[in-house]
Amino acid sequence: MVFSSLEFIFFFLPVVCIPYMLCKNIRVRNIILIIASIIFYAFGEPKAVILMLLSIVINYGLAMLMDKYGEHKKLFLILSVVINLALLFYYKYTGFFVESVNSVFRLNIDVPVIHLPIGISFFTFQAMSYVIDVYRGDTPAQKKLSNILLYISLFPQLIAGPIVKYHDIEKQIDKREVNFTNYSLGVRRFLFGLFKKVLIANNAGAVWSLISNMDHSGISMSTAWLGAIAYSLQIYFDFSGYSDMAIGLGKMFGFDFLENFNYPYISKSIREFWRRWHISLSTWFKEYLYIPLGGSRKGNLRTYVNLFIVFFCTGLWHGASWNFVIWGLWHGFFSIIERLGLEKLLKKDKTTIISRAYTLVVVVIGFAIFAITDWTELKSYMGIMLFNLNNCILDDSFIFILKNNAVILLAGIIFSMPVYKLIENKKTEKPAYGLLYILMYFGGFILSVAYLVSSSYNPFLYFRF
Repeated sequence: MVFSSLEFIFFFLPVVCIPYMLCKNIRVRNIILIIASIIFYAFGEPKAVILMLLSIVINYGLAMLMDKYGEHKKLFLILSVVINLALLFYYKYTGFFVESVNSVFRLNIDVPVIHLPIGISFFTFQAMSYVIDVYRGDTPAQKKLSNILLYISLFPQLIAGPIVKYHDIEKQIDKREVNFTNYSLGVRRFLFGLFKKVLIANNAGAVWSLISNMDHSGISMSTAWLGAIAYSLQIYFDFSGYSDMAIGLGKMFGFDFLENFNYPYISKSIREFWRRWHISLSTWFKEYLYIPLGGSRKGNLRTYVNLFIVFFCTGLWHGASWNFVIWGLWHGFFSIIERLGLEKLLKKDKTTIISRAYTLVVVVIGFAIFAITDWTELKSYMGIMLFNLNNCILDDSFIFILKNNAVILLAGIIFSMPVYKLIENKKTEKPAYGLLYILMYFGGFILSVAYLVSSSYNPFLYFRF
């Protein structure tokens, strides 16, 4: 079940919200959310519920052992990290590892087919962050298993984040304010995420699907770039839209989740891009990998090695395929180049035109790498994008696709900038903006529902991660 589905919007959510709002007891409310979260996860992954619950119990138990036997807490930390990464490796990377070994050593080991549980990367990272925080003393070990169960399984952020750290919502689990103001804010945020996901991401995705499925030998450089731009819009509005819906749902139930996206496509460098893109993941790697490795405290060479490791892991986290690793290292390369002096040059661009254009080109090329998992297809597509100078004209395919999708692509470009924030800030100042604000929500909801009723194309990219 996805948030952008009719069964979630018109059945699951009302069934959960009504008893939750009628009940005033926080413990009962937590029980309602735990039951709802398990049902929500079981709807798509009935067998994997046991795996998720097992992960929760193991990490809860190890944190309790840390609290009781403090002199051995490092051992329990190691056990937690090993168990969590072992589960993640088995379900997500076993097949990839065997394929890589076969390729390198020219073996013929049977590649196991293991079903990837939805959201395993997200709930595993949350469980690890909790145990690590207990080890560091950043948060006390939680005595109530139900609190950890709610923290990790909470359905708004369970399957696609944002990755929530326990110390950020620890107090909210036992005490939070649920009122009309917060609920209405949450509803608006959810609806805005729904519009982004259904109206922009799905339609931009259809453009990318059309172009990527063409015979690569027959497409021009301009068409290849159009496809990569469409995919860049799809993945941003797909994931940021889902994050908006998660944050909105959290607000409806009284939780304040941290922001996960902050208009990354207006960035003036790749380093800034990563401060704006998938903030919860980049923060997680910074706090739990980059800084423990030494961060930037041990000289330039060590800093670059640490950045290489972090971006390698960032790419690999997204999927068991070398294109994700290459995508991570692509961003890591430019992050290092910027540290070496490029960022200083970019800051001299007072108009920011060059710096923003440079960032967008790097990001769009990167997402083309990210999108294509087949190595042969990736080489072919990148060859057309970057080197097909003999066929870089605006051909008939480019003109036809752009003509039929100009409105949605233009909407994606406009709303990837802080236009919504401008309208929201202005709505109290001028009646016209307030009217536009209301019409945007009302019209957007009607259009979104109409789209969901009439279309079967409603993918969610981050389910596979």
